[in-house]
Amino acid sequence: MASLRASRSLRVAALFTAAIVAAAGCSSSKSSSSKKISLVAYSVPKPAYDALSAAFGKTKAGDGVGWTTSYGASGTQSKAVTNGQKADYVAFSLEPDLTKLVPKFVSADWNSGPTKGLVSDSVVVIAVRKGNPKHITGWDDLIKPGVKIVTPDPGSSGSAKWNILAAYTHVLEDGGTDDQAQDYLKKFFANVASKPSSGSNATTTFLNGTGDVLISYENEAIAARQKGQSLDYIVPDESILIENPAAVTKSAPASAKDFLAFVQSADGQAIFAAHGYRPVLSGVSPGTVQGANDPTHPFPDVKHLETIADLGGWAAVNKKFFDAGGLVPKAEGSSG
Repeated sequence: MASLRASRSLRVAALFTAAIVAAAGCSSSKSSSSKKISLVAYSVPKPAYDALSAAFGKTKAGDGVGWTTSYGASGTQSKAVTNGQKADYVAFSLEPDLTKLVPKFVSADWNSGPTKGLVSDSVVVIAVRKGNPKHITGWDDLIKPGVKIVTPDPGSSGSAKWNILAAYTHVLEDGGTDDQAQDYLKKFFANVASKPSSGSNATTTFLNGTGDVLISYENEAIAARQKGQSLDYIVPDESILIENPAAVTKSAPASAKDFLAFVQSADGQAIFAAHGYRPVLSGVSPGTVQGANDPTHPFPDVKHLETIADLGGWAAVNKKFFDAGGLVPKAEGSSG
């Protein structure tokens, strides 16, 4: 975590660079302000992107810009772009869904800026029914008899992969072994009652009455409460840092590049924060976030926060956990 904090602290200085980039974008996009931006993204951040595009439209760079949008499961959206779906701005739940587009659709230097290509952060949380009738306090309670879990399908959803990694690594953070973590994962899947195709579909499924527990993004739980939905959520002592990337495609108009600069600026990050996301820029105050457990302190520190870098990067993670023959297909199969 020390290296993570160090890298994030560098973004305080990078904030000024981002502001300069955004300003430059404003001056360069006048001639392209009539361009329509095709936004292709995973489903969970739709409310945030609705607010971001509206705010961008009030800037000089965004004046007159039109939109076409497509939202769905992260892996499905990535495949759609590779199969020819029009996209100027792409946003996914996890990095491999973006790097699949490199270099044919997205430049190899997509992650070279101040935020390393990231536009939002979050953590995995445990959402429960209002009043927490099952008395869930953390990960270990999820494998008790009679607890029914809703979590997305890792075959299509990026959210599902974050959820599973958080569930697995909590055992290691508690001092357990890999064998014990694998055993936990088998018991976890044995209690899964539903695996919807995406994070947002999982939330809908849970809110419609399926299951006792929803494994979700912190921001998704906050967004549901902002809409008046009835659920509580727990930020467990052990979780994983969710890092969401975005980029413009090689064929994107200048207005799409201006929009990305706006999203990564302090103003854009404040909008993300208002929708329950943890800012990727240090020094951005989230302010009061309605729907959070504590609106005035919406993003509590996590005692043990794992990162993808800690696990060796996405190539190693996918090989160990999600590829054919990996731990997750084995755990799902053994659980029936």
